[in-house]
Amino acid sequence: MTTPALLAISHGTASPAGQSAVAALVDAVAARLPDVTVRLGHVDVQQPDVAASLDALPDGQPVVIVPLLLSAGYHVRVDLKKQTAGREGVTIAAALGPDPRLVDAMVERLSPLDLQPGEPLVIAVAGSSDERANDDCRVIAGMLADRLSREVAVGFLAAADPRVGAAVAAARSEGAARVVVANYLLAPGYFHDLAVRLADGSPVARPLLDDDAPAASLVDIVVDRYRAAL
Repeated sequence: MTTPALLAISHGTASPAGQSAVAALVDAVAARLPDVTVRLGHVDVQQPDVAASLDALPDGQPVVIVPLLLSAGYHVRVDLKKQTAGREGVTIAAALGPDPRLVDAMVERLSPLDLQPGEPLVIAVAGSSDERANDDCRVIAGMLADRLSREVAVGFLAAADPRVGAAVAAARSEGAARVVVANYLLAPGYFHDLAVRLADGSPVARPLLDDDAPAASLVDIVVDRYRAAL
């Protein structure tokens, strides 16, 4: 039996830094799975798109699509299903989150910001038109709160409320000298830049992927999603 290929599908971004960060993650996954064909495609913004990525694989090659998306929103539940409809041998794996290893990565990113006891913490998440995806983000916020033994407010960047700016302002209104923003975004790009703007001077942690080597835990999640779908 032919070993299924792993087609990692990212959202896509116009940011060169974001493109490079996601590509580094996929390269690391390929290094972890030397006997598996590993490719990168995109559901939006960038090429190759899903159709072109599938067409580039040999005829009859089974494939597992691993969404490089932090929650199962519209792109996972609708777009990927539409774009793979009628294709034989395609399995769509689960999204990357929620997963406690993503919390590990966020805690690591928060470390340089020197979060102090009593300082409010807001988690910046993308937001989705699919409320199930927003609930996934709230689950992650709860996991982060449990890990750090402190309250964590959720701030959305689009599609849902409260927005990051409102969440930061609410924390400041309670008299906090500094509000810290945790980052639940996969890579640099539009949403990260928006988070920095809406934070209005509050320190914002780096996204899960950046210009350093991908965390081993993130590589593990992608590999685990592939293997679980086999």
